[in-house]
Amino acid sequence: MLAAIVCLMAMPARVAAGEYHVAVSGDDANAGSPARPFRTISAAARAAQPGDIVTVHGGTYRERVNPPRGGTSADRRITYQAAAGENVVIKGSEIVRGWERFSPGVWKVTLPNSFFGAFNPYRELIKGDWYFGEGLHLGGVFVNGRALREVKTLAQVTDPRPTPDMRDPADPAWVWFCTGDRESVTLYANFQNRDPSRDEVEISVRETCFYPGQTGCNFITLRGFHLSQAATQWAAPTAEQVGLVGTNWSKGWIIEDNVISESKCVGLTLGKDRQTGNNGVDYNEMVHRVIAAGWNEAHIGSHLVRRNTIFQCGAAGICGSFGAAFSRIEDNHVYDIYTYRPYWGAEIAGIKIHGAIDVLIRHNRVHNAYIGIWLDWMAQGTRVSGNLCYENDYVDFFPEVDHGPYLADNNLLLSGFAIKDWSQGGAYVHNLIAGLVSRAPQARKTPFFRAHSTEFVRIENIRGGDNRFFNNVFVGVGNGEVFKKTDYLPHDAVDADSGYGLALYDHAALPVQAGGNVYLRGAVNLKSETGFQVQAGFEPAIRLVEQGSGVTLTLTAPGLPTGFKTKTVTTALLGRAVVPEEGFENPDGSPLTIDTDYLGNPRPGDPPAPGPFARLPAGTQSWPVW
Repeated sequence: MLAAIVCLMAMPARVAAGEYHVAVSGDDANAGSPARPFRTISAAARAAQPGDIVTVHGGTYRERVNPPRGGTSADRRITYQAAAGENVVIKGSEIVRGWERFSPGVWKVTLPNSFFGAFNPYRELIKGDWYFGEGLHLGGVFVNGRALREVKTLAQVTDPRPTPDMRDPADPAWVWFCTGDRESVTLYANFQNRDPSRDEVEISVRETCFYPGQTGCNFITLRGFHLSQAATQWAAPTAEQVGLVGTNWSKGWIIEDNVISESKCVGLTLGKDRQTGNNGVDYNEMVHRVIAAGWNEAHIGSHLVRRNTIFQCGAAGICGSFGAAFSRIEDNHVYDIYTYRPYWGAEIAGIKIHGAIDVLIRHNRVHNAYIGIWLDWMAQGTRVSGNLCYENDYVDFFPEVDHGPYLADNNLLLSGFAIKDWSQGGAYVHNLIAGLVSRAPQARKTPFFRAHSTEFVRIENIRGGDNRFFNNVFVGVGNGEVFKKTDYLPHDAVDADSGYGLALYDHAALPVQAGGNVYLRGAVNLKSETGFQVQAGFEPAIRLVEQGSGVTLTLTAPGLPTGFKTKTVTTALLGRAVVPEEGFENPDGSPLTIDTDYLGNPRPGDPPAPGPFARLPAGTQSWPVW
C-alpha cells in the first residue's frame, strides 16, 4: 500500500490527457509529439500521466520499460500501444559482435563484466523455491532469432548430443555454455554453419522487458507489442514473480494482442510482491502475509489478459501467485513451453495460477506446454471454460490442493493424460476428455475463503472426491491397453488411482456425483452413476488438424438411444462444495447455467447434448475449434 501511495504522489499535477509518440529516429530530449518523438519508451513512460497514451512506432527497442506510475481508474489508465499496422519489438537482449572461431562450428566471445552493468545474467543462476536444477544461468543466446539451449560443460558444446527429454532431439547442436571470473564472462556457442560475423547474434542482458519496479502501479494497458529475449528468474509462488512482462502486485491491467517469447523462465506474470517474502516462506504463512499486504479485490488483480501469443518460455507461459485473483485470461495462444527440458521444477505449465479466486480462464489454446492449465492452491470460484488443450507432454488440466468450488466446462482435453486431480470440490461439465484421468488424496492442509473474497476462513485437509461430472464425453484407449508413461515424466506423474472414465472415483473419500456422461472406447463409468451411456468398442476417431493459424477437430459420434437423457447443468444441480460450503455460481453471486457450448452457441432445449458442442448427431463432424 505504501508503494502505491508513493507511486501516486510522484505524479505531477495534470488535467488534460495527451498522447506521446516514440520512434527509433527520435530523441529523448524531444517533447514526444508526432513531429518530435521520444527515442525510448522509457522516456515516454516518465512523462505519461493517468489518461495518457504512449504510441510506439515501428522498430526494435532494446530497453527495460519500468513504468513509474499507473492510471487512477479503469477510465483513466495509461496505455502503451504499438502504432497501428507497425511492428514494434521490445527486447531484453543486445547484439554481440567480436566472436572468434574456437573449433568447427563453435565460436567464443569474451565480454567484460562492465558490459552488463549492475545485472549480469551470466553470473546469476536460476534458483528459487520448488526449482530442482543447478548450474544454469539466466542468460540466453540467439542466432537470427533462434534460441540456443544452455549446457553445463564446454564438451557438450563441441560434441553436442541429444537428451532423451528434449521435445525435438533431431537437431541438438544449437547449444551454448559460459564461464567467467571477476573481470569477464566468456560465452561459447555452437552456431553450426552460421557465421556470427554475418548473422545476427543476440544475448539476453535484461531481467525483464516491461515490468514496474514498484508495486501498486495500477490500470496500465499494454497492447500490440512483440516482447522477447529476457533473462527472467524462476517465478516461485513464494517469490516476487518477475516475468518478461509482469504487473508486480497491481490492479486492473489490460494486456492484449501482444507476442511474448523467448523468456528464460516465464513469459507473463500476474504475481505477488517481494516485500511479503522472496522464497523460503511456508505457503500457508504466505497467505496471511499477502492478506496483511492488501490482497483483496479493491487493490490487487482484476486483470484482463487476452489475445496474446506466448511461446518458447523455459518454465511457464502465464503464471501468477495471488496477483491473478479476479482476473480474466482468455483467447490466448500458449505453446512450446519447456521444450528444451533445461531443468525441472514445480512451476512449469502453459498457464499456472496460485490463489485463483474468481478467475476466468476461457478459450485459450494451450499445447506443447508440458502441463497445460495448472490451478495450484485455493482455486475458488474459478471457471476453466472452452479451452483447447492438446499435445501437452504431462497433463492437460491439473487442479492441485483446491477445495473448490471450481468449474471446468466445455473444454477439449485431448492429450494422452487429460486430468490429474489432487483436489476436491470441482465440477466437470460438457467436456471432451480424451485421455487418462488420475487422482491422489493429499496429506496437505490448504486454505479456503469466504465466497468471492480473500477473507480467510481456515485450512483443511484435501481428502479427495466431492466432484461432479455431468454431460461429459470420456474416451479410453481400448480394451487391454494401458497408459504408457513417458520416460521423462516424474516418478509420480500418473497416480496409482488412474484410468479412463470415472471408475477411479468409486472409493473416493468424499462422494462424487455423475450423470449424463458418455463412455467410449473402453472408458468406464462410476458405479453409483445413473443416466449414462457406455459404448466400449466405439471408435470416435478424434482428429485435430492445424492449418495456418486455425485448428479443426473431427470426431465421429455414436448414436445415443432414445431414452438417454441429460440435464441442463445449473447452480442448483451442482449443489455446494463440501468443505467451503459454497455453491457453483457466477463471481457476482448470481446462479449460473451452462447453456452455451465450446463455440459460444446456445444449447437448444432440454436435454442438452453431451460433450462440448451444442449438437452431437451420430456420424462424423468437423468443428473449427480455433
